[in-house]
Amino acid sequence: MSDRLLVVLSAVLFLAACGRGSEPNAEAPAEEPGDATAGVVNVYSSRHYDTDLRLYEDFTEESGIEVRLIEAGADELIERIQSEGEFSPADLLITVDAGRLWRAEQAGIFASLESERLAERIPEYLRHPDGLWYGLSTRARVIIYNVAAGRPEPLERYADLADPAHNGRICIRSSGNIYNLSLLASMISRQGSEAAQEWAEGVVANFARPPQSNDTGQIRAVASGECGIAVVNTYYLARLAASEDPEERAVAEAVGVVFPDQDGSGTHVNVSGAGLVATAPNRDNAVRFLEYLSSESAQRYFADGNHEYPAVSDMPGSPQLSALGEFSPDTLDAAELGRHQAEAIKVFDRAGWR
Repeated sequence: MSDRLLVVLSAVLFLAACGRGSEPNAEAPAEEPGDATAGVVNVYSSRHYDTDLRLYEDFTEESGIEVRLIEAGADELIERIQSEGEFSPADLLITVDAGRLWRAEQAGIFASLESERLAERIPEYLRHPDGLWYGLSTRARVIIYNVAAGRPEPLERYADLADPAHNGRICIRSSGNIYNLSLLASMISRQGSEAAQEWAEGVVANFARPPQSNDTGQIRAVASGECGIAVVNTYYLARLAASEDPEERAVAEAVGVVFPDQDGSGTHVNVSGAGLVATAPNRDNAVRFLEYLSSESAQRYFADGNHEYPAVSDMPGSPQLSALGEFSPDTLDAAELGRHQAEAIKVFDRAGWR
């Protein structure tokens, strides 16, 4: 083949390629993950609720920004963001409990974010003092008892769980459970390690059985009479109360609820929150999404869809939550709970709380 023919053939192929690129139905080049111009926000979340998915869809409909979701356990997501390093596509990390938010903070995952809207909407005790994360919703950590057996006394405070009067009555989750760690961390923060140690040992002495199961398991054990007292999060109770299954509703009706420490520091709450990832490739979209999560419509998803208390002040919970009664929450800075996690683990271990 002559050199002239090769040149002509090359030109024909080049023009053909250009022509294909200009066809109306030609596929656009694929967007690179995390491209800040693509109208996306990449969310890493340890929350696994259908209502959250609908919330994301509403944000996309309102803003035009696509929510790309990665779901896994909190520790797994923290490790993943660390291993991905500066090339991580993650824009936001969403997780449950101040203890896990603290772990992410200690891993250097979050960037400080100042937002007038978030500062206005989210109470100070439910956000990091340096803007590293913001609370989205809460669950109260309450004491429950078997209604048929009657309310045992004393049972007004968390401290009462260590009273010998409750020997052989208490069921509760393991010491490694993040909710229990945060509750004990709040005690350490307010009363010191020595008082927390005495409390943990007193509760262990009152166990009806070794720690096991989840909060729903504790509720069922109290409803059946296996245990007289348990400590659980409110949203598990409200979910049972809202169930279409009459057997589950009966379980919820079989237990009474005590909001502890109403004459003192208030009832401990677990916070679900989110923080901006330091290496976020779509920072502006992430901030917009985080601010959206504090909106009334988003907060109603947390309340009505998942039976959590809205983080925004003066917004009511679901009917099932409201039926449990009003209470004053402990307004201890949620960041404090993370700082005392390590000591809480040691206290539980020394007390023999497994």
